[in-house]
Amino acid sequence: MPRPGQGEALAAWALFAAVTLAVLVTYSRLDTSELYNVTHGGLAGGMSRAIVLLNFPVALVAIALTLLAVAALPRNAWFVAGPAIALSAGVAVTVDQNDLDVRWVNAIPALGVVLALALTATAARVAGTSVGPWRAGDRARVVVAAVVLVLALPWVAAELGFHLPGDVFFGEEPYPESDGRVIAAVHLGHHHGGDGALLVVTALLLSRVRMAPGVLRVIFTSYLGMMLAYGAVNFAQDLWREQVVKRGWTEVDLPSALVPGARPVWLVILVLAALATMLLLREDDSHSALPARA
Repeated sequence: MPRPGQGEALAAWALFAAVTLAVLVTYSRLDTSELYNVTHGGLAGGMSRAIVLLNFPVALVAIALTLLAVAALPRNAWFVAGPAIALSAGVAVTVDQNDLDVRWVNAIPALGVVLALALTATAARVAGTSVGPWRAGDRARVVVAAVVLVLALPWVAAELGFHLPGDVFFGEEPYPESDGRVIAAVHLGHHHGGDGALLVVTALLLSRVRMAPGVLRVIFTSYLGMMLAYGAVNFAQDLWREQVVKRGWTEVDLPSALVPGARPVWLVILVLAALATMLLLREDDSHSALPARA
């Protein structure tokens, strides 16, 4: 099987570059009182939040992009890929959702992201920038991605520094937080529900890539399955809270799933991840079983 092209990977990098730029601009121009758990304003505040974004969620995606890159590179690429994955995985301990100002420790996953980007660039030179051909599951991918993006519109607007007009989505209505502050129901700036949407869309995009059978393919696909499950649950949790609970339609909230732990919500994530992985592997196996065209 030929080395996988890096078209999907480059598209993922472009997506996160756009999000990072939006965060930089929005957090630079808005007052911190309109944002969430940040204290630095101006350009310094924008750069601070952008670096934290490189930790979460970008470093999580960088691990998948590293695995995809090494599939197209010689084995000695692991001398860079190994540190890239290890550094990116540091996001597990470098981000505090209650304090989203940059800290020196945030340089660890950010360096992993830089190494992952360098690997993608190298792999693109070796294997090209093509995207995979149309696959049987692509129609479902498009539908799921479209639904996620439509439901994520309030977060897209907040990322850009404004609230959507009209009453379809809850947004600028004041809402008392647990700490006593009263802010917009959908605060301006970045949201973890938006992170969930990004993880889902990116996992769907990268799952299009066909990788040669072997251990690396199983690891890559399993990681994408976890990205899908983790992203979907966090997307649903934030969407439910901001668009249902905050409207007063119910007091029943979904549990937070941002931080891994021995909790029922993480059992749900693991089950969903296993199901997603099996479906993606089955799609690959079904495609491999098709007879070659004359």
